[in-house]
Amino acid sequence: MMRNHEDRSWPATNVPRGSTVVVLRTAKLGWLAGAERRVRARPTAVREEFALAGQAVGTEPLRPALDPEGLVFGTADDRARARLLTVLAEVLPAGLLENEIERLYRYGDDAQRRGVLRALELLPVSVVRLGLELVADGLSSDDPQLIAAAMGPFAAEHLDQEQWRQGVMACLLAGVTLSAVSRLVPRTDGELLRMADALARELRATGGEIGPDLRTLLGMTVVLALVPPRSPDGRR
Repeated sequence: MMRNHEDRSWPATNVPRGSTVVVLRTAKLGWLAGAERRVRARPTAVREEFALAGQAVGTEPLRPALDPEGLVFGTADDRARARLLTVLAEVLPAGLLENEIERLYRYGDDAQRRGVLRALELLPVSVVRLGLELVADGLSSDDPQLIAAAMGPFAAEHLDQEQWRQGVMACLLAGVTLSAVSRLVPRTDGELLRMADALARELRATGGEIGPDLRTLLGMTVVLALVPPRSPDGRR
């Protein structure tokens, strides 16, 4: 069972047909289509294709004007790797799929690990257990790109409230914009605001800077008072 997801299309261009940009974009899409065919024919080919994705399609952010670092919407290679994993999910049974995804994450570089994390929302429920382990690993890193990727829609749906709060705090400490946190407002609760307030107090005491994201979170106290209390499982 595949999960519904937002269509984050390739950025549109207004350049003439035949221009260098159009030729490059067509070549990138051609590589991806070929890589998908190769994975369908031989699932273990995903190991080579996953590693080649950055070189083949580029590493540019999908929405550079809104998200110049690719922390919120991801990058071209993130999207390509997600496509490869959705194909892999169509051709492998649950057990083999889980093993292959774990292999790609454990033996991949940071870009490949990020690609796995961003693809989790698109994969079958059979990989949820593994996905939770990989999200925890991403959040424990000091890489802002991995932390941002770990706090996407998969985390919003599957992390329990305590784990999710810790993920938000990891974003704040790593300087990751909270725009990268899926469902931030609906999942925010009083305990998260207390943790944010404690962080702000600590920063003030040590002369640290309180960034705009932390200020925004602190300002949600009034908003939280207007919504119903949260149940123990973290849902409204």
